[in-house]
Amino acid sequence: MKILIKGGRVIDPATGRDERADIAIAAGRILSVGQVPADFHANRTVDADGCIVAPGLVDLCARLKEPGQEHEGMLESEMAAAVAGGVTSLVCPPDTDPVLDEPGLVDMLKFRAEKLHLARVFPLGALTRGLKGEVLTEMVELTESGCIGFGQAEFAIVNTQVLQRALQYAATFGYTVWLRPQDFWLGKGVAASGPLATRMGLAGVPVAAEVIALHTLFELLRGVHKAGSGARVHLCRLSSAAGLELVRQAKAEGLPVSCDVSVHNLHLTDVDIGYFDSRARVTPPVRQQRDREALRAGLADGCIDALVSDHNPVDADAKVLPFAEAEAGATAIELLLGLTLKWAAQDGVPLMRALGTLTHRPAGVLGASLGTLQASVGRIAVGGVADLCVFHPGEHWIVGDDTLRSQGKHTPFGGHELPASVRATLVGGQIAFERSAVTA
Repeated sequence: MKILIKGGRVIDPATGRDERADIAIAAGRILSVGQVPADFHANRTVDADGCIVAPGLVDLCARLKEPGQEHEGMLESEMAAAVAGGVTSLVCPPDTDPVLDEPGLVDMLKFRAEKLHLARVFPLGALTRGLKGEVLTEMVELTESGCIGFGQAEFAIVNTQVLQRALQYAATFGYTVWLRPQDFWLGKGVAASGPLATRMGLAGVPVAAEVIALHTLFELLRGVHKAGSGARVHLCRLSSAAGLELVRQAKAEGLPVSCDVSVHNLHLTDVDIGYFDSRARVTPPVRQQRDREALRAGLADGCIDALVSDHNPVDADAKVLPFAEAEAGATAIELLLGLTLKWAAQDGVPLMRALGTLTHRPAGVLGASLGTLQASVGRIAVGGVADLCVFHPGEHWIVGDDTLRSQGKHTPFGGHELPASVRATLVGGQIAFERSAVTA
């Protein structure tokens, strides 16, 4: 298939490219940007007039609900939602049912995802068996099956000796450990600690839960480095100003850490819980305004490496419950681009920088684990794989049941108007999603 994307504004944050240009695609790869070869004859033409052509978005946290939780989201529906949102590469956490702690389970997930010919799926393997925090998994075998790193999802490792050994083992083979920093004992609440949670009678999660976990992790990481090993850690979904400051200090110290923040913590505060609105029951909980503003500033200045959807579709029966009993999670992968541009407009962040938080910066977190795709994912490169997102920044849309392709319809942004309607998404040079403006 030869495809011509015609007349779009091409923006590639990885190189700083920002120009009106045509993109010619052949055999799944970008043949040219700008001057189309004279002998190139397209089978399909994407009319990108008035649109922005960006690298396909890279989402570092999206749950697909398979295997084991198909009642909340089928792989087909969530992958369709991903490409409808312009996401061409996504990282799937290991807290499936059963847990991704065996190579056969990873092989099955990869096989099922590849058969759909939609977004690329990069699974995280479980760091410990069953995510129980007791026995390390066979990381080498899981890597050979396609895992790009190892994490615990929402399950903290209580035994710090196990965490230390996990860091040492991962360092030996050059693996990245993905952890959400939260103390096991302090993190059992359902809302951010503060006056609002107290008035509402909700069990709180204090900032200390994140801070203590970060102090512990960084101290273990220093010890591993003194022993001559280097273990890379990615911190998932920071939620507090104090936690961000510790990460800033760790980076300045030279510790090999990266981090991300979810769209929920970037836009919402604890007051958005309203009258016990279970749609705002997410993990980590949204905190006070000072935390939200610190996170927005950290994303803008580059301390936070990536913005993630934290897509976690939840069945209606699990949400129509009292706030404290409702399942945590929200549909978000289709909202990722629109919420990013909304943040950029509100805070005066340049479009190039904002798109970078969804493209080359998260791709940089994945790094060498991408293998041969490292030079292509999150960027527009001649000769590289054609993963692209074509969207109209001026077209707004309303978040609602009829506009979401995800099987999960619950989101705290329901009814909100968002910018950026995705016109087409290309994965490996094939059109995985198209809304309009594509002609034969």
